[in-house]
Amino acid sequence: MPQAPRIELHPVSQRVQVQVQVGGKLLADSSQAFELRETGYPPRHYFPREDVRMDLLTTSETTTHCPFKGSTVYFSLGENKDIAWSYEQPIEGMEVIVGRVAFGEEENE
Repeated sequence: MPQAPRIELHPVSQRVQVQVQVGGKLLADSSQAFELRETGYPPRHYFPREDVRMDLLTTSETTTHCPFKGSTVYFSLGENKDIAWSYEQPIEGMEVIVGRVAFGEEENE
């Protein structure tokens, strides 16, 4: 039987920023991010929405469900589809990430 992925979630003690590779727009800047580490995936930072330029993002039609984290909605930036996501309905034990926004490959520290 395959083993469930291990998930670790920790507050980040330093400032974290996300900038879009094309155009150089700063999308997120926070000293209150959480870092989520999950087996088989790169670490991701989850930002409070007030530290994200939500005015630059549009809600995508994409939704997914992770049995280990919950249900997500995705966000796009112009032609960059589904570059960010948020767990609007996390499962029990993952409530700390509710409403926080994470980014894909564009993430920088």
